[in-house]
Amino acid sequence: MILAGLGMSLLCAGMTAAFWLPPHSLVRDLRARGVTAAATVVGVDSKPKYVKVRFVSGPHMGVEVKLSDYAGMYPEAHPDGAILVTYDPEKPSRALTNGWVEDPPANLPAYGTSALTLVCLSLTTAAAIRRVRILRSSGPGLQSKSLSAKDAGPGGTSYSPSHSR
Repeated sequence: MILAGLGMSLLCAGMTAAFWLPPHSLVRDLRARGVTAAATVVGVDSKPKYVKVRFVSGPHMGVEVKLSDYAGMYPEAHPDGAILVTYDPEKPSRALTNGWVEDPPANLPAYGTSALTLVCLSLTTAAAIRRVRILRSSGPGLQSKSLSAKDAGPGGTSYSPSHSR
């Protein structure tokens, strides 16, 4: 039970890292070397699963790219709408809206899995502490006092079949 709790804690911690590190590194990279350009939205999936834009200014003018997601989220966009995009000049497909580069939205999946990690770790710690206390309270001292008369051998000594020949 305790190992399962630790496993769940590690799984949740790994999921937190997976939700937090890629968007964080994308924003950090775009802040360091990104180029901001005007773009027109050319396609939006209704779910949304993607937002596709065409650059209308800058060195990659006319290039169409899908915006990168930020923790599974996409900006609110409408076809033929104008939008400012910051992109990596070496790999234009690594692009976010300029507003999200300057002030990223809350990363709710990472916050949720962080909370789950803390809950799993807290419950596992509580279970381990309880287990240790139970084992200490039922230590060898209590077992030797609770021998019944039928368990005792001749003269009150304990009898163990493995020691007799």
